[in-house]
Amino acid sequence: MPEPLLQIRNLTKRFGKLVAVDGLDLEVRAGEVIGLLGVNGAGKTTVMNMILGLTIPNEGTITVFGKDLQKHRIEILKRTNFCTTYANLPSNLKVWQNLRIFAGLYGVKNPGDKIDELLEMLGIAHLRESVTGRLSAGEGTRVNLAKALLNDPELLLLDEPTASLDPDIADKVRSLVRRTQRERSPAILYTSHNMKDIEVACDRIVFLHQGSILAEGTAAEIKERFSGRDLDEVFIKVARNEVEALHI
Repeated sequence: MPEPLLQIRNLTKRFGKLVAVDGLDLEVRAGEVIGLLGVNGAGKTTVMNMILGLTIPNEGTITVFGKDLQKHRIEILKRTNFCTTYANLPSNLKVWQNLRIFAGLYGVKNPGDKIDELLEMLGIAHLRESVTGRLSAGEGTRVNLAKALLNDPELLLLDEPTASLDPDIADKVRSLVRRTQRERSPAILYTSHNMKDIEVACDRIVFLHQGSILAEGTAAEIKERFSGRDLDEVFIKVARNEVEALHI
């Protein structure tokens, strides 16, 4: 098997007495879509922020593209991107202006062509001249995804990319993730509270609970382990402390 594109060892983050992430080990290879699952407070966002270098771990290492994140952060981030519904693009700029600015930051060649390609692929070419702050939640999410794909990232972090979307647009986002995987083979780390997202879009699931890995495997393996009819039932059991935290 190829070497992991993202490798995390003994990752630990404490906020005072709270241990948000506790000795996490995780590997993601190119072409893999890994679902990072867990109830609120499980540590998902903290892990994402540490991978982006926004939060410094107390212990452990993060290696991306074979390089230590703390020593090569700028170099790594040039080959990485992210999309989250919790960070909006500047609201007073038009869609194409926002994307042009980020294309410049990422050093994208032929930015006009790249922007047109992504807007067309995401079905939002008609929004090119729209003011970003006036977009609907679904439209804004797709513009954020366009931003996240501008530099053809080798590592793509998706934090709740279908939150607040209607079922049709959410399905299109899941299809886009799979299309990106097929055509560009990035390593993708995907968090969501939508269990259909996780089941459809992800090859493997890492289920976090209180900052540690509770279970890891395919959706089918997770459901079998916790005797759940579906991932929603497993999630509810974990949220209600109806399962024993067996770490593997």
